[in-house]
Amino acid sequence: MKAVIRRDRRLVCDEIADLRPAEGQILVKTLACGICGSDLHALHHMEHMIGLSRRGGAPDNGFDPTADTVFGHEFCVEVLDHGPGSPKALKAGTRVVSVPVTLHGGGVEALGFSNRLPGGFAEQMLLTEAMVLEVPNGLPTDKAVLTEPFAVGAHAVAKARLEPRSVSLVVGCGPVGLAVIAALKAQGHGPVIAADFSPRRRAAAETIGADVVVDPAVENPHNRWEALGTPRARADQSMMAMMGNPVARPVVFECVGSPGVLQGLIEAAPAGAQIVVAGVCMETDRIEPSIAITKEIELTFVFGYTPEEFALTLRQLAEGVIDVTGLVTGEVDLNGVAGAFEALGDPETHVKILVRPNG
Repeated sequence: MKAVIRRDRRLVCDEIADLRPAEGQILVKTLACGICGSDLHALHHMEHMIGLSRRGGAPDNGFDPTADTVFGHEFCVEVLDHGPGSPKALKAGTRVVSVPVTLHGGGVEALGFSNRLPGGFAEQMLLTEAMVLEVPNGLPTDKAVLTEPFAVGAHAVAKARLEPRSVSLVVGCGPVGLAVIAALKAQGHGPVIAADFSPRRRAAAETIGADVVVDPAVENPHNRWEALGTPRARADQSMMAMMGNPVARPVVFECVGSPGVLQGLIEAAPAGAQIVVAGVCMETDRIEPSIAITKEIELTFVFGYTPEEFALTLRQLAEGVIDVTGLVTGEVDLNGVAGAFEALGDPETHVKILVRPNG
């Protein structure tokens, strides 16, 4: 079968071995798979990514970042066949999504970051039958495929210590920032300020539900805190508390992942704010802890999501609680993947591109 392979830091469309499901597995046809920002970074910096991940305690399952890898972990697929002894609860033709890991050879494989099993940039995949979720309510494939990236936002919001009147600022409105905005609004939080230099991303943030959208090139988004009832200075917050109107905890979501952003937020955020770091900075960064201590800033770093958050996100998409209409701005077949990676380097060109391996 055909797949797009990362080989020698390039993407090549080539043939790989056909798959056969083992016990507990299902064979599926890939209907669509999103291109993630981590895929873009991994194309050129996979070795560094894996090295940092292992230093952080991620298990070493024998993955060789220099060997052939088929990317793709944001997928919606169709059941084709079942492994031996399967109860076949999901019939052939059923559309499903899954957390992108599967049991294989006695271990756990992270789909999209495996040498042994292909991710979603392949015509077919192997999934663990017990982990898949049927796509409900006739949710279209181009929306169901966004379950995985939007679950990232659900997890970031779950880790935020939001209060009923908390104001949130989302810095960076790429796919992660949009997922955070969607999760905040789905859970009834607000007002939500969104900030991004890109006009296209600001428009997407407004579509997904942001209450205030700011171009940082024109206005400092931190100037909006006071107008929304959240003074930045500790003295002003104390005065409001003395008057019987305590300030709800402000929360900032860092969804950029570039050096210097975190330090800038520590300096600009209101005193007592929680900064939830969802942007993945792959470089050594520098902060000045003394400023964070003086302001009693809380830093929370988040990664991934739980199976429960994944299932909740799928349900919210299917019920229309999260409306992702218009966020998919392009589709390519396997031959167009390399070009799509280049196009996504420009935030004005696309928000999200889907790969359709089977046309």
